[in-house]
Amino acid sequence: MRDLALQDLALQAAGVLAVLVAIAHAAIGELRVFAHARIEPQRARTLLHLIFQATTVDWIAIAVLLIAAPWLGAPARPWIIAVALVVYGYAAVGNAVANRGRHIGWVLMSCVVALTLIGI
Repeated sequence: MRDLALQDLALQAAGVLAVLVAIAHAAIGELRVFAHARIEPQRARTLLHLIFQATTVDWIAIAVLLIAAPWLGAPARPWIIAVALVVYGYAAVGNAVANRGRHIGWVLMSCVVALTLIGI
């Protein structure tokens, strides 16, 4: 028998962790990347800045769905989980490859993936 309460808690924990990671991502991007980056022309800088922060918005939006998944019912839950696994899994692998494993982001995103898998 499956422990649905534990699965729900795991999904919600994944969502909370994902929000925290997204906020850290946004702050580090602003303070360490874009505060010192010299990207020309200005239009390109603006575009890269917006694309970088789009991931923050995306991660928070999916995190909110993970937190809400226990209340959204059976039809929504597997889709939310599937999307979260793809998005956070891709982010974890991309971060690990791009930074050769020297950045904590891939570890944190992997934790989000693990917690989401527990929530299945």
